[in-house]
Amino acid sequence: MTRTSDSRTGVEALILDYNGVAGLHPPAAMWTRLADLAEWPDRHLPSFQDAFWAPRNAYDAGQLSDLAYWAKVLGHHPGPRWLRTLRDADTALWTRTDPHVLNILYRARAARLPMVLLSNAPAHLSNVLDATDWRHDLMTDALYSARLGRCKPDPAAYEHALAATGADDPARVLFVDDREDNCRAAAELGLPTLHYAGQPADLEQQLLPVLADSIGS
Repeated sequence: MTRTSDSRTGVEALILDYNGVAGLHPPAAMWTRLADLAEWPDRHLPSFQDAFWAPRNAYDAGQLSDLAYWAKVLGHHPGPRWLRTLRDADTALWTRTDPHVLNILYRARAARLPMVLLSNAPAHLSNVLDATDWRHDLMTDALYSARLGRCKPDPAAYEHALAATGADDPARVLFVDDREDNCRAAAELGLPTLHYAGQPADLEQQLLPVLADSIGS
C-alpha cells in the first residue's frame, strides 16, 4: 500500500531511496543463483536468506568487511576467489533499475529539482552505483550507509541528506522509500513522505508540478 504524508508547500527537493524505488527487487532466480554460489545446503532458499539478512545491517553500516560479512553468512571464511564471486553476485542483485522510475526522475531533473540518493548499501555496492550513468545524470549527491556509518532509519542519515539537498525547509523535501519504518522516521523530522509500493504513477503524481515545469521549460 502506498501512503503519502500531506505537503501543502510543494516539492523543492527530493530524497530518494534506491532499492525498491529506482532499483528493482531481485527475482527468485537471482537469489537461487547466489545460494548456489554460496554452496548452501540443500539449496534451501529461506534459510539462506535468513543467514544473508541477519548481519546485513552491520554490513550496510560499514561495520563488517566483505570477508567478515560472508563469514557470518556461511559460518566460515571463504577464500579470496570465492569471496569475490559472492560479493559480485550479491552486488548484481541490486543493480537492476526501473526504467519507468528513471524516466520520471530524468523529467524532474530537467526542471532542476535537486535530488539526493539515500541508500542503505555496503561499500562495494556504493562504489558500483556511483559509477552508473543515471547516478551522475540525476543525483545532486548520493549518500550511502557504509560511508555515513549509519543506516536508515537513524535520524542522522536523514539530516545528512537534507543538508545535501540545500533546502531550508524540510516540509518542501519529499522523501521516497519502500519501507514504512524509514518513511515514519523521515516524517518525524518534518519531511513529507511517499511510502512507495512499486507504482511509478504514485511518484509521478507527487511530482506533477515539477514535471509540468520541465515540459514548459
